[in-house]
Amino acid sequence: MAILFSYAGGDADFWRARMNELVPGQEFRVFPNAGDPGDVEFALVWLHPEGDLKNYPNLKAILSLAAGVEHILRDPDLPDGVPIVRLVDDMLAQDMALHVVHWVIHYHRNYHVYAGDQDNKRWQRLRFPDTAERRVGILGMGELGAEAARRVRDLGFAVAGWSRRPKAIEGVESFHGPDGLMPFLARTDILASLLPLTGATENLLDAEKFAAMPKGAFVINLSRGAILVDEDLRAALDSGHIAGAALDVFRAEPLPPDDPYWSHPKVAVTPHAAGPTNDRSAARKVAQNINRVLAGEAPHPVLDMEQRY
Repeated sequence: MAILFSYAGGDADFWRARMNELVPGQEFRVFPNAGDPGDVEFALVWLHPEGDLKNYPNLKAILSLAAGVEHILRDPDLPDGVPIVRLVDDMLAQDMALHVVHWVIHYHRNYHVYAGDQDNKRWQRLRFPDTAERRVGILGMGELGAEAARRVRDLGFAVAGWSRRPKAIEGVESFHGPDGLMPFLARTDILASLLPLTGATENLLDAEKFAAMPKGAFVINLSRGAILVDEDLRAALDSGHIAGAALDVFRAEPLPPDDPYWSHPKVAVTPHAAGPTNDRSAARKVAQNINRVLAGEAPHPVLDMEQRY
């Protein structure tokens, strides 16, 4: 039987070697050279062509090679009953958390101001509050958000998290549900979004939500571009209500050359680089799940199709 690998730009030779080592007995095929579709039991995918996965009648699992799964869910013809396995990887969580830590410190310590001062040869030293007085909010408290919250908490910041249901993390204030969102935003000086993209979270951060945040707050988005309304964020930046934004994800990627974010003086653009898939650790997680299925066990974590994460 066979594993189908579909990851444009991915290191197929590395993945072949690791799967041969960790899942012996499975032939490794690289899309579009799938061979006999009936042989394919596992599909390892990132941005796989829509409509193709239904062609493998013996498919036992679809395994995402990235943190998100919307690249799979955009396919309207997914095979019924085949579990979609999310990639939850300790190295991915660490990398995402470090991205949050970087930008929290960047804004907390006024490094965004110093960058402009250097351009203008202006020498000024700015005061900043104690870390315990700087309120950081993590929007989305799944595995990635929880790790980011713990890392920022351990630096002494006042950390809160918002999620659909209450979450208990020592030293992190919990807000939850629709009624908790606006109070959460009102106490948040630096907001980091790690929400999955679902029907409920698309366009969640709009003019109303930005207005609910304290004047001079900052926004960090490393989840998905469609979480926020771009026009509303730019308006909040231009008015000065939002003091700065670090954006790693966008509705269109690569970010088009004419997009106004490139030249906006209060926006820092990074190229979806907050948490790239770490092949070494991801391969271990993927192999573990394949071996679970081969042993008659359920893979973990399986996407909840109703919640879309």
